[in-house]
Amino acid sequence: MAKYGIGEKSMKATISPNDATASANITKRIEELGDWRGEMLAHVRELIHDADPDIEEEWKWRGVPVWSHDGIVCTGESYKEVVKFTFARGAFLKDPKKLFNSSLEGNVRRAIDIREGETINDSAFKQLIRAAVTANSEAVAERTAKKKAAKKK
Repeated sequence: MAKYGIGEKSMKATISPNDATASANITKRIEELGDWRGEMLAHVRELIHDADPDIEEEWKWRGVPVWSHDGIVCTGESYKEVVKFTFARGAFLKDPKKLFNSSLEGNVRRAIDIREGETINDSAFKQLIRAAVTANSEAVAERTAKKKAAKKK
């Protein structure tokens, strides 16, 4: 069974109560789906944590799993025929393996839709997660630098 998937709960030692609740809600969602969508959500959840062990799990917008590190990295939504992973800054990320296949017209977000029977390139997905974390961290550093510069004026 997946490290962060159905049945098992494996979380980092320093978890706030909200993180624990979010993680429990995501695990519950995976279990409730009980089909290929739950399996895919559990698999990708594990990839996300493998790519960034410091990523935080959140539960937002009335039931959407969210993974954050210095801001939202991606969301994981399940629909009848697709599991969708939307990257908040996806339009700014290099995607050499062409994983993004949805929300391509937007200026900021990009998404990966996975249908029953499809697989995902694990290595390329983890690279996208790492790139998204880097983009978030750079944006935070830039905002901090601008605030410091504004205070000096």
